[in-house]
Amino acid sequence: MKTRRSEKSHQSEDAGLHPHDDGLGAESLRVFARQLQPATRGELARRAAQIGWVVTKHFTPLAIRKARGATLAPDAFARPLRLTFEELGTTFMKFGQLISSSPGVFGDSVATEFRTCLDTGHPVSFAQVRRVVEAELGMALEDAYSSFDEEPIGRASIAVVHKARLHDGTEVAVKVLRPSIERAVSVDMDLFEPLLAVIARTTGEYAAGQLVQMFGGFRLQLGEELDLRNEARAIRHMQKLLGAVELPLVTVPEVYPEFSGAKVLTMEFLDGVPVDDLAKIETYGFDPAPVVSQTVKGFLLTTIRWGFFHGDVHAGNLLLLRDGRIGVIDWGIVGRLDADTHQFFRRVVEAALGDETAWADIATHTIKTYGTVLEEGLNMNHEDLTVFMKMVLEPLLRAPFGQVSLVEILNAPQAKVAEIRGIEIEKRTARAIYKRFREQRKLRLMVEAEGIVESEFERGLFLLTKALMYFERYGKMYMSDVGIFEDEVFFRQALTPGDSATR
Repeated sequence: MKTRRSEKSHQSEDAGLHPHDDGLGAESLRVFARQLQPATRGELARRAAQIGWVVTKHFTPLAIRKARGATLAPDAFARPLRLTFEELGTTFMKFGQLISSSPGVFGDSVATEFRTCLDTGHPVSFAQVRRVVEAELGMALEDAYSSFDEEPIGRASIAVVHKARLHDGTEVAVKVLRPSIERAVSVDMDLFEPLLAVIARTTGEYAAGQLVQMFGGFRLQLGEELDLRNEARAIRHMQKLLGAVELPLVTVPEVYPEFSGAKVLTMEFLDGVPVDDLAKIETYGFDPAPVVSQTVKGFLLTTIRWGFFHGDVHAGNLLLLRDGRIGVIDWGIVGRLDADTHQFFRRVVEAALGDETAWADIATHTIKTYGTVLEEGLNMNHEDLTVFMKMVLEPLLRAPFGQVSLVEILNAPQAKVAEIRGIEIEKRTARAIYKRFREQRKLRLMVEAEGIVESEFERGLFLLTKALMYFERYGKMYMSDVGIFEDEVFFRQALTPGDSATR
């Protein structure tokens, strides 16, 4: 199928007007995913036996119903899979959290089922935490900190967080990787991939196919999270971006590199409450709406201009501080859009601001992303799709936060196909995704052998979709009657490198 780009796109490229020209683009952030050591046969055998037992226990009733010819609901696999993930813990819970935060990908019912996969890991003894900190910093705990609370203030699946105080009196949060977490993740990742593939192949459901499609990005994400130096670099990178724009109500914690390393990260302690804790916010005595509005704009600004954004903006990572600012914490997951997806996102914003030439580029990217689905579901050429995309997206782009979903904008083409053709097209698409996964797996193994870094495309788009889902919620809470792109001056400045986006 032939595609074409708009004249404006050619003009922008010829003029060198790339969003990254200021040297602060996502590609300038140095991030290195930790290479996990292969699991031993013994480790794999023990964990595989455990996984096999847990999967059999939770999926046998479903398999029996299917064998007897019962008609199963499209999301029938969700509950047994969630119970499986919760029982297996660690890496599985982490993957379950991605599902719970992505109703735009899996649907509301599946996402709701997985919302019990809370990011709360088992306790780690203070003696173990001390050993990790002292080994990583090369000094006694008392030499680094004047005080160190033994009880953690956060207990996630990958790390624990303790409050401490430096010898100069600075209050800090100390993030410490769980002991032996790399081995546990390494074993799980080797077994997780075939498990998801089996679920996708046997159920044929679209959402199950999406699980397979997510896996490559999930592997990369965990590899990055297992080295806290990546989080330190991401925080410093965001500090540079905040220095290049006017967003005085948004801040990130200061990092203390002399007390940080691959397994320990010491950073400024920001004392605030989650942005959705309305009861506590009311006691602060000021209107949080302008602060949240600037935070939403700040997220969109860094994404539009630099293709860089916080990849896990749940309310617990956005703290409303007592001084009227919002502190953005936990930078272990960051999104970096590849060039094509970044340009697509920018063109969507330009279309929202009235650029009619943007629709042809949006159609081109949509065909590239959903080509098989569109051909089978809509049977449209490029010209037809350009008109269709404008018809579907333009009303969404102009609606206020209270009436529209940002995720709906990104998922509109796929949703339309499902609406027109129904569940049968979705099942065929799931199997097509599985087939493509097998092909991509062969390619990934070959690429890894050649030492080439895997593409960021799917992971970046997934994280963007996930983050937009959270910001929809905050927008509905604080800006329900405000149009998403109502502040045209701000967004036009965001699209222009060198200009300072304000307010």
